[in-house]
Amino acid sequence: MHFARPVLLALLGVAAAQAAAPTKAVIQRGAYLVGVGGCNDCHTPLKMGPKGPEPDMTRMLSGHPEALKMPPAPKLPEGPWMVTMAGSATAFAGPWGVSYAANLTSDKQTGLGGWTEAQFLQMVRTGRHLGQGRPILPPMPVPSLKAMTESDLKAVFAYLQTVPAVANRVPAATEPAPSSIPMH
Repeated sequence: MHFARPVLLALLGVAAAQAAAPTKAVIQRGAYLVGVGGCNDCHTPLKMGPKGPEPDMTRMLSGHPEALKMPPAPKLPEGPWMVTMAGSATAFAGPWGVSYAANLTSDKQTGLGGWTEAQFLQMVRTGRHLGQGRPILPPMPVPSLKAMTESDLKAVFAYLQTVPAVANRVPAATEPAPSSIPMH
């Protein structure tokens, strides 16, 4: 009888974990939302293909390539222009400084594989990394994410957890140069 309780608790823990696992339909919904949301447009680096730049699907959703060291961002031109983008479509410079598309793959060290669903939801709600860190910078459409339903956000997270892991440490964002900050 002494051993029955730990075994029962272990079985209940397994059952609870299985009950909480997202269904195939939820993951498919997340894949659909990531697709129509354009997440690959910034989080999947471009490579040169036979007809010009194309997404490098071997690095799907892995963010700015770690090996691609960027030179200083060009000075923003006068007038209505306010952003420049790297040819990889994963690095962006504007009045906020330089931001890099994050690794959204399931890699536990450099992607979202070590995140919990609660951390992902908190990131969206607060617009901050892991829900408490640095602000999520442009061009990330945080207002659009905030407008999604909780069930859709959970589906997106469930799908991202199935994306093959790509070890890719994205550089940290950089602050704007003092001379590039627009004065009003």
